Amino acid sequence: MSEQRHWQAVCERDATQDGHFVFAVRSTGIYCRPSCPARRPLRENVSFYSAPAQAEAAGYRPCKRCSPQGNSLAEQLDALVTAACRLLDEAQKPLTLSALAARIGLSPSHLARAFKARAGMTPKAWATARQRERLERTLPLANSVLDAALASGYSSTRALYETADGVSPARRRLGAAGEVLRISVAPCPLGYLLLAATDKGLCALLFGESETAVETELRQRFPAATLQRDDGALQGWLQEVLRQIEEPARASRLPLDLRGSAFQQRVWQVLRAIPAGQTRTYGQLAAHLDSHPRAVARACASNPLGLLVPCHRVTAADGGLGGYRWGVARKAALLKAEAEASSVETEQTEARP
Repeated sequence: MSEQRHWQAVCERDATQDGHFVFAVRSTGIYCRPSCPARRPLRENVSFYSAPAQAEAAGYRPCKRCSPQGNSLAEQLDALVTAACRLLDEAQKPLTLSALAARIGLSPSHLARAFKARAGMTPKAWATARQRERLERTLPLANSVLDAALASGYSSTRALYETADGVSPARRRLGAAGEVLRISVAPCPLGYLLLAATDKGLCALLFGESETAVETELRQRFPAATLQRDDGALQGWLQEVLRQIEEPARASRLPLDLRGSAFQQRVWQVLRAIPAGQTRTYGQLAAHLDSHPRAVARACASNPLGLLVPCHRVTAADGGLGGYRWGVARKAALLKAEAEASSVETEQTEARP
């Protein structure tokens, strides 16, 4: 990466460049990570190094504010919020904010701010969304909507109809009955990848740790559908997706069968317009859609087509990665690969006469 790109990353406090280089400031004698929140120095006082060890060999001290040698404050908060999400997911009874904060080791107000910045919603909204997901998994197997509601922790069916998403709970109990989905599963740099297709196009692209994991998630999304393994027919589409993972500049142009509410469809359409190598925050998307960040976050979490509907390009307002349905590590890997590909493309463009 050129020094011009380095300096641009420093000016933008680009957290995606953390770990790629550090910058040192002659006037203070310290070096920082690109996302350091400290006041921006003058360009003539700045030099760049590929690693902390090189900056220290040149006589610079690490910044105490951004800790360029280890995890940044944002990364530490990412890990704490991830742990909070896990606690909420595993809790048998609803956790209050105070109880959750005590277990995480932050004050309630600090946890609430950090959680909302990364997940796009409050801890209470997260727990509610997970309860809704349990309901979605339970509905197709239940004898009635009421049975599913009680099994998922609701006291009645009233709340199920207060947040309409375009499909009634009674209708979702049918779970795509009678539909045949052609599927293909293959290993990829991010673990295992599953494609599912209808006659209209791809309806699911899922990541997981194993074939069993991705097939289980697909069955949760389409519990009454018949799954038909068809590696031969889907081979071409699978290769296009694998190429996009390895070469982000080669974006796939595949037919999609996107299923969701009208609002979800709007969010997913905006996601597809974000160029590779760039990101948007939940707040930016919410402002564009005249909505709320938590609503955008829920739509991103409901996205059935990872990578092709790039919800991984939506990050937290403070520069943290935020959440990702298939794991923050996969999100980080996708963003890193796209940033590197974008940087190479920019350098090639600048080198042309």
